[in-house]
Order: sequence, then C-alpha cells, then structure tokens
Amino acid sequence: MDNPSRRDVLKTGGLLGALGAFAVVTPAQARPWRWSPAGSIPGTGSGADPRQVWDDEADPIVASLLERGDVPRVNELLRTWKKNSQPLPEGLPSDLRDFMEHARQLPSWADPAKLETAVRFNEKRGLYLGVLYGFVSGMMSTVIPKEALAVYYSKGGANMKGRISKTAKLGYDIGSRNAYLDDGEMIVTSVKTRLVHAAVRHLLPQSSHWADLAPEDVPISQHDMMVTWHSLPTSVMRTLKEWKVPIPAAEADGFLHSWQVSAHMLGIEDQYIPATWDDAESQAQQVLDPILAPTPEGVKLADMLLDLGKGLDFSLLTRPILGALTRFALGNEIADWLHIPREPVWGTLLDVAWGPFIAVREGLLPLPLAPDAYWTFDELLRQFVLLYMAELRPISIEIPEFNNPNYP
Repeated sequence: MDNPSRRDVLKTGGLLGALGAFAVVTPAQARPWRWSPAGSIPGTGSGADPRQVWDDEADPIVASLLERGDVPRVNELLRTWKKNSQPLPEGLPSDLRDFMEHARQLPSWADPAKLETAVRFNEKRGLYLGVLYGFVSGMMSTVIPKEALAVYYSKGGANMKGRISKTAKLGYDIGSRNAYLDDGEMIVTSVKTRLVHAAVRHLLPQSSHWADLAPEDVPISQHDMMVTWHSLPTSVMRTLKEWKVPIPAAEADGFLHSWQVSAHMLGIEDQYIPATWDDAESQAQQVLDPILAPTPEGVKLADMLLDLGKGLDFSLLTRPILGALTRFALGNEIADWLHIPREPVWGTLLDVAWGPFIAVREGLLPLPLAPDAYWTFDELLRQFVLLYMAELRPISIEIPEFNNPNYP
C-alpha cells in the first residue's frame, strides 16, 4: 500500500503526527475570514474569503501561453520592455497584449502627491530599507509555510539568490524617485511579477512534490499575496517603530500609499488592500502573525539565504552576522525555528549598540564613545545595499516554464 500523502492525512485525520511542525499553521488557516472590507481602499466589497480568490484576469491567459508553448517567445520579447511608458513589444499574443495594456494602468485612486512624499521617505530611509526588504522580509518568508512551499518547489527555489534578487528589485523599484512615473520601472516590475504568479499557479499543481505537501489545490491566493504584502511594508514599519526611527505622519502615509498602489498593480483586489496603517495592522494580526511557523522547506531556504554573501568581497555579510541580525530583527522563536545558532558577540553587540546607532544616524544623539561599532553597523547597511544592487544588474523577471528540478 502506498504511503499516504500529507494532503491525504489532512483529509483523513492523524494530523499532528504526520505534519510535525507544519501542523502549527493549521488552526490559523481554518479560521473564518473576518477582516471587513470597510477597512479597505474602497471601503466596501463582497467580503469573499481571499483564500478562495486568485487572479481571474491573468491566470487563464498565462495558462494558455504555457499550453500553447508561447512562453519562450514572450519572455524574449518582454526582455526589451523596461520602462513604465514604453510601448509593449510588437509580436506579443493579442490576448496577452490586451491584458497587459489594462494591467499597466494605475488605479484611479493613486495619489501623485502621496507617491511624491513616499520618495522623500525612501530617500531618507534607503539604507534601512535595503536590509529590511532584502533580508529581514526575505527571512520572514521562510516561516510563512505556504510561501516557503511555493518558493521551494517552484522554479525560484532552484536559484534562491536569483529569486531574492527579484524581490530586491521590487523593493528597489518601489523606492526609486520615479517609481510610477514614465521613466520608472515599478509598473513593469509589477505586471511581470503578476504574470510569474499566474504561471506558478498553473505549474505548481503539476508537481507531485508540492501537491503532496500543500494544504491547498492552487497556490498564491489573494490571501497568500496579502500575507506576503504584510511581510514587506507592514513588517518594515513595525521594525522601524521598534528601532525608534522618527517618521513624520505624511511620510508614513506616503510609504503606505506606494505599497497600496503596488498591491493593486500586482493583481490584489482593492477590497483586500488596507486603507490606513491601523487597517493594515488589524489585517496583519489576522493573516500574518498567526500563520508563521517552521517547515522543512523553509529551514532549507533560510539556510540558503544565510549564504547570500558567500563568495562575494563583502567581509561583513557572513553567516554569523546574518544569523545574529535575523535573531535580533525577527526574535528568538523564529531564529530557533530556522536552527540559527546564537552568536554571543554579534548578538550582544546588536542588543546593546543598535539602539544608540539608530539614534546617532537620526541625529537624536551625538556620536557615542564607540565609533568602531557605529562604523561597523553603518558599513553593514551599506554592504547590504551594494549586494542587492549588484544582484540587480542585470535582472529580468521572466515567466517560468517549469518547477524546481532540484530539491536541495
């Protein structure tokens, strides 16, 4: 008799023994959807459970591209489409072209003034954001069980460094001065990412590895996308507050607005996009916080991320420092889940000196009597930015044609 798959166990019982650590997430996933669309951008909506909503516009088109064998030609054409105002390449299939012309339009509620204010926020906090987007949010993704499974068994799991560089590109593009302007790239990045998500929804269910483990039949639901969304702006804002970084209210609102627009451009329905930081916090407490849990796949992904600086001439980006930073930023529980050892020297230095370092950078304190520690932290931030900038040149977000062929 064949061994039962994890999905079979979910259906027939014996959950805890079969799932191990992954069972931690099940009660949270079983909770009914309670977040009200009154807290969304439009202030109204159907209230449909986002776990049963995907992307009805992009999904059938990309599935058809894959089935018709059009993806290689489409990827080749889209490599030339880089700027927001740039016309779509000639030769795209008509159904894809029609979709992309619609998908590239900013929502009617996009506010240019708020987006301009977001630029000021990003320019002032760029070094912090390089770390928070590229690494802290990246490490959090490894304890988002469904995301860890989807990444590990999709094409992105075969090249984690390349995958994280694409995430870094999203953070870089949204933080640029011209993110949504004609000569910017955020609209292009968003639409291409939306196509990638649609391809993964089509391809992953064909993977027996993923299908035997996943608690759903189709990955990357609207709920999943909002979980990932909160691992970025909401988690960043939480961390900046914990670090006591002073942020003017208008800049905080502008930063949120830039990510609200990005959610729409990534195909998230407006009824699920929080209208304010309070609404974002209330939603994150429902969709993000309760579902964080370890998985074998997430532990392996985290191990890959801790080697991001390997082989590069960045002396500070070592496993001990990255591990200590993970424990400092995400807490002992998550670090223990990921089997990250405690680092007495770096851990103590972060606990003791990071707060004064932030205060010095923000002009709240004069330079303390430990300039070496100040320089080390500042250089660490700069090296993160240099690492991700290096990974961004060149980079092309392309529609995958297959799942991960390797399982490290």
